[in-house]
Amino acid sequence: MMLSSELADGIPVRQFFEGGAFADGLETYSRTHGVDRRAAASFWSLYYFSALSIPYVVARRAELALPIGIDEMTIALGDDGLPRAFGLPRVGDWCEIGAPTDIAMPLVTGHLGEVIARLKQHAGIAPKLGWNNAAVYIDYALNSTSTDPAAGPDPWPARELFEEACLPDGSPNPFKGCLRHEMEGEQIHCRRKVCCLRYMLPGIPSCGELCALPAQRKH
Repeated sequence: MMLSSELADGIPVRQFFEGGAFADGLETYSRTHGVDRRAAASFWSLYYFSALSIPYVVARRAELALPIGIDEMTIALGDDGLPRAFGLPRVGDWCEIGAPTDIAMPLVTGHLGEVIARLKQHAGIAPKLGWNNAAVYIDYALNSTSTDPAAGPDPWPARELFEEACLPDGSPNPFKGCLRHEMEGEQIHCRRKVCCLRYMLPGIPSCGELCALPAQRKH
């Protein structure tokens, strides 16, 4: 992420989705790689959610709340049609770190909900797939930045986000059940609930043990 003033080719995120830029970027990626449009849209969203969520969570862990509202940001695409960079209107504000659900709630209410609705509208991506794609990167960022000492046989700093029924404001938690931990022998594996469809993309490797489809985990 960078300041919008430094992202010369960025356009407002809402304009990106409501105009033709999103459809054009998705078409560019689909045409270039000759893949199913729904699978392409899911893979496209992985780039979008990682570029949005990881810097935001890392900043929150450092007590800095970045302005990630959909009406505040700009976005730029690469030549391949995939998200390249986000622009922010200003640097963030100090905030308390909070629990995983506290950290995730601004993403849900201020940005992700609308984007996932656009993915369904323009590309036929089911919301449960969109939320699962976003969940993977939030989980990664929360676990990677946790300073809590490991405890118990299955320490999972982000666990609360995937087990709580509601967010702090009382609204349903869209991440509930998106990821789970399973024990196989003496090893714990994190698993998605919904497959991201990457197995339909030529030349794209499987996400391994994370995959929701047992048949795809060893590819």
